[in-house]
Amino acid sequence: MLNVVERDLVIIGGGPAGLAAAKAAKENGVDDLVIIERDYLLGGILNQCIHNGFGLRVFREELTGPEYAARFVDQVEDLGIECKINTMVIDITKDKIVTCINADEGIVKIKAKAVIMAMGCRERPRGALNVPGSRPAGIYSAGTAQRLVNIDGFMPGREVVILGSGDIGLIMARRMTLEGAHVKCVAELMPYSSGLKRNIVQCLDDYDIPLKLSHTVTKIHGKERLEGVTISKVDENLKPIPGTEDYIACDTLLLSVGLIPENELTEMISDNISPVTKGPIVDETFSTDVDGVFACGNVLHVHDLVDYVSEEATKAGENAAHYILDRHDHIDDNYFTLVPTGTVSYTVPFFIHKDTEENTMVRFRVREVIRDGHILVMAGDKQLMKRKKRIFAPGEMESVFITKKMLAEIQDIDEISISVEKE
Repeated sequence: MLNVVERDLVIIGGGPAGLAAAKAAKENGVDDLVIIERDYLLGGILNQCIHNGFGLRVFREELTGPEYAARFVDQVEDLGIECKINTMVIDITKDKIVTCINADEGIVKIKAKAVIMAMGCRERPRGALNVPGSRPAGIYSAGTAQRLVNIDGFMPGREVVILGSGDIGLIMARRMTLEGAHVKCVAELMPYSSGLKRNIVQCLDDYDIPLKLSHTVTKIHGKERLEGVTISKVDENLKPIPGTEDYIACDTLLLSVGLIPENELTEMISDNISPVTKGPIVDETFSTDVDGVFACGNVLHVHDLVDYVSEEATKAGENAAHYILDRHDHIDDNYFTLVPTGTVSYTVPFFIHKDTEENTMVRFRVREVIRDGHILVMAGDKQLMKRKKRIFAPGEMESVFITKKMLAEIQDIDEISISVEKE
């Protein structure tokens, strides 16, 4: 029978969320902690994101992905935090027993006082798209292609079509072009891009790469190797319109059709998964429905900027430390429930303690593009906040602060609604 090792804090995932959470927990008094990372090095997806644009909020300078990761890796090493790399977590129980495996130690069981879930997210595969055709070589997710080009030095192809305008797909349109490929177009099912506006400008417009909105791939051609794709225009119900088919010869199709939290471990212990984000439902401390288990970063909800991941994970690490050291201020389980209204699809957190001692950052996304609108925060008939903004888009995360002063005025109310409305 395996011996069970006891630790104060186990952090699952050594990407930007796990690193920031570990640093914050250590600085808040937790000395007995370990990061478990399945890859051979820390840093997560940032190691293959060699473009710049990271760190403007956290470090007040523009960094590449590896540079941003290296800042946190150095801080974690300087703090003497233990890291198990090449180690896969294969099981977690509600009483916080984490089972992991690696080549050196075999199977290891760790009984933790607290666990932080920071496993990141993954790409949706082709199987989720129901695109008819055979299975030739030359079809990759955009993230896989990014790793092949930036880490392995391998070009997936030369004549490229990209399906989906997520940020990784937009960035790979530019990257493939810079490496000598011909990116023929980016096809997007929705009538708007799902990526950041700056990436549309810098990755498509600057390189004259067409963005075909309300289009999708309806057929894949080729047997051994991809020979081309048929794209079609779609109607308001997202159904292909007969007669709009357009054949495009290509040897590579990159799929950038969305990200979802890496939630298999979360589903092992949590009974409260958001149907929208596919991540766990948390309160303002980033605590899940399992006592002593916290979640942060892209395993909670998919972010557009890594700086937001680090900010969120820092809070999760601080709160995990308070939990372990019995510093929690909350004296009861009375909550405000945050209710996304209208075009707002979800909020994180989902609940806020009524007796919280901190202002709470609430992040959310909208389902559609809204121009000249405003964010409206209401508690019953009482308006807590109204803020104008020129444009809202699904590809860009929004945020509002719910302050202690706001909450003090509505203690007899249980729900706070957040909506985005047109002026």
